[in-house]
Amino acid sequence: MKDFIEIKDRKIGKYYKPFIIAEMSGNHNQSLDRALKIVDLAAESGADAIKIQTYTPETMTLDIETGEFFIADESNPWKGRSLFELYKEAYTPWEWHKPIFDRAKELGMIAFSTPFDDTAVDFLEELDVPLYKIASFENTDLPLIKKVASTGKPIVVSTGMATVAELDDLVRTAKEAGCKDLILLKCTSTYPATPENTNISTIPHMRELFDVQIGLSDHTMGTGVAVASVAVGATIIEKHFTLSRADGGVDSAFSMEPDEMKSLVVETERAWQAIGNITYGPTEKEKASLKFRRSIYVSKDIKAGEKFTTDNIKIVRPGYGLEPKHFNNVLNKVSKKNYSMGTPLTIDDLI
Repeated sequence: MKDFIEIKDRKIGKYYKPFIIAEMSGNHNQSLDRALKIVDLAAESGADAIKIQTYTPETMTLDIETGEFFIADESNPWKGRSLFELYKEAYTPWEWHKPIFDRAKELGMIAFSTPFDDTAVDFLEELDVPLYKIASFENTDLPLIKKVASTGKPIVVSTGMATVAELDDLVRTAKEAGCKDLILLKCTSTYPATPENTNISTIPHMRELFDVQIGLSDHTMGTGVAVASVAVGATIIEKHFTLSRADGGVDSAFSMEPDEMKSLVVETERAWQAIGNITYGPTEKEKASLKFRRSIYVSKDIKAGEKFTTDNIKIVRPGYGLEPKHFNNVLNKVSKKNYSMGTPLTIDDLI
């Protein structure tokens, strides 16, 4: 596995702070002004990239309002709607893509998208996107993966619901079709997801199996799961992002608000910084604290010829004297000189 993947001026890898993706999805609520405001606040929050989705209702499903094309599941956040109606509300008009991407570039962000069919890939190639995302529900669509991989650009793939065998097919297909930089995101495809159903222990295992960068596409609330994922090796974090959950929208209920995104950026970087290296003994910055350890001091004046006893020596702070492990060796030895209270004993006092 490469130490890092470089996209524009960003490096993604364990030696670099986590790469944070703000997923707009349908949170624009069919307003270009709102979409651009989401880009503005994502940049202000410190996210590295903004991601949208490229499809139309017609490329996603059929315009049927009954049977399996209607969402009746009580636990589904989109219950009571047809798939076509849902995608009609959530899709990002293709004529918006360029202004959204241009705004992101002006603000120093990477802008890219999730295509859902070949026409979306061709359209995004015209806009020269620097990378692509494959959604969890498309991670078994090998023809789409081949099409995206043939661009030669990096691909980020959410792995929600995928078995090891399906991921093996995905990775092989992408690499054989020309993808040199592949990133897999551990993902739980429930909306929202719960921490106990996220299983981030899979992250290092997935990295070992497929020898690629691994991240997290996170549908849980808050920052805790994302921060923990960095500690086990995630190099990318993707979170849905909105101006305010109170504004509503198809994905608002499990999306981050700007202040939460700022916290995510800060706390995931702290988690990454804390990983460090395997090390024992005092660090350079800890060396100054060694003096606050305990050591052996004279606790009462002692005259030459008197014995050291528990009445006249103690283990106390600071740490300028003999280490506490020598205490029993000192006891009952005869002092060779006078000691005043507060004198640290040294190794010479044992000779």
